[in-house]
This record gives sequence, structure tokens and C-alpha cells, in this order.
Amino acid sequence: MAKSNAERSEKAAAKRKSRGEEEIRLHCLPGTRQALAELIAWSGIEEQGEAITLMIHHLHGLGPGGALPLLTPPRHRYVIPENVSRIFHHKSMLMIQQDPGDEVLSPSLS
Repeated sequence: MAKSNAERSEKAAAKRKSRGEEEIRLHCLPGTRQALAELIAWSGIEEQGEAITLMIHHLHGLGPGGALPLLTPPRHRYVIPENVSRIFHHKSMLMIQQDPGDEVLSPSLS
């Protein structure tokens, strides 16, 4: 007699539990999804889970010295352009000068 879907699901769940298998969810933006799709296409792997598992194991195999540089997120540094700074300073001085009782001190640029 053939097993029902519920019986097959129950057997699969028991097998996953006995192996210590856990589900890991990944929410990602379209750019990350596209990068994963390209990695899968390049490698010829058909399943996302297999690709992610292999990447984790290969990255771990590099050890701390090899893996940590790849796990350091890029940090973006924003530098205020000189023209924006000048406009902001000019408008700030105008606002300060609207109250005639305030003393205006220009900051020293060092």
C-alpha cells in the first residue's frame, strides 16, 4: 500500500530531526538575489540551498585569516562637498544675523 503525503512528510520530518537539520531563512534584496543566481549559474548547481551550503563550507575552510576579509561589509564614507558646506555656512550666518542681539563668531578653519 502506498504511503500518503502526510506519512511521507512525517517520515521526512523525523529524518531531518534525527540528523539535527535546521531551517535557515534568508531575506535579501534584488541585488543579492541576482548575485546568488549568477553564482548558481556559474557553478551549474541547481538548488539555492546547496549553493549556500557550499559557500559557507568553503568560506569556513579559508579559516579566520581568509574568511574575515570577505565578511567585512564595505563602509561608505560621505564627504560633504565644499560648495554644500559653503551654502550651509552662508545660510546659517544669515539666520544668525536675523537676530541683531546675537554675536557672530566665524569658526577657525584649521
